[in-house]
Amino acid sequence: MKTRRLGNSDLELTTIGIGSFAMGGEGWKASWGPQDEGEAIAAIQEGLNNGINWIDTAAVYGFGTSERLVAEAIKPLAEKPIIATKCGRIGNEADIWSEMKKAQIKGECEGSLTRLGIDVIDLYQIHWPKPDEDIEEAWEALCELKAEGKIRWAAVSNFSVEQMTRVAAHAPISSLQPPYSMFERSAETDILPYCKENNIGVVAYSPMQKGLLTGKVTRERVNAMPETDHRKKDPMFIEPQFTTNEKAVGELTAIAADIGISMAQLSIAWVLNNSAVTSAIVGLRNPQQAAEPAAAGDIELSEETMTKIDAVLLERQLAIA
Repeated sequence: MKTRRLGNSDLELTTIGIGSFAMGGEGWKASWGPQDEGEAIAAIQEGLNNGINWIDTAAVYGFGTSERLVAEAIKPLAEKPIIATKCGRIGNEADIWSEMKKAQIKGECEGSLTRLGIDVIDLYQIHWPKPDEDIEEAWEALCELKAEGKIRWAAVSNFSVEQMTRVAAHAPISSLQPPYSMFERSAETDILPYCKENNIGVVAYSPMQKGLLTGKVTRERVNAMPETDHRKKDPMFIEPQFTTNEKAVGELTAIAADIGISMAQLSIAWVLNNSAVTSAIVGLRNPQQAAEPAAAGDIELSEETMTKIDAVLLERQLAIA
């Protein structure tokens, strides 16, 4: 699989990263429903077997569950993958919130190192820029952790250009993790151009829009999702948007079929087609899901295909406006 250098760091990431958000299991507000832990571990290992060289996780995913499963998956490996995790989000079963004070960030780092079973975190990211007034303090904590050898590179997630500019005045940002997909393109306005201009890597999350852009999410499947699956309340999965989204996915699936790839692969390749993007994070829940997205890391879309996709996306945007 192709690799790309991540911003100002020395990390060479494969164009696909393993996402472990859904591996957090039940019992927390952003749950994806039940998760078999053995399947999660096997999914990570199969993703690595398919050539992916990095894993993205976070302390808040299942309140440590995801990091623990990542540790179990990489424990037997002689060659360890690149590990990225996040800080600044805490909570309980009913709610999740951000805390950005220096002591909080440093304490979370120690917790992540312990759960992951590693000596240093390759890429440490501030998960959300909340409270906004504390982002400089949190960034200072990351810079100190880097100086202490606890993390290798400091990064941010879900930051605006204004917020990135503020923290970059103190120390360079290695990467940003924003949401980016065919159906979520707000980053194109100013975030992606800013990152490209300032040599900030971009690891895009939710390139398949929480499964909606795989072509496998039907109305019946949404209705059958457990109530603990947060997608049941996501506007893209319910009316009035769902019918419009379903129609667009059908048209995009036909475009994918015409060039001999799956809808999931088309959605990932489309994200990677943007020159500002370093890698796309693909969520896995079982080993059977690994091969298809991994193969998308090397797909290049023609100008003709991109034009066809643009026409479908414009029609969808006009319909939901």
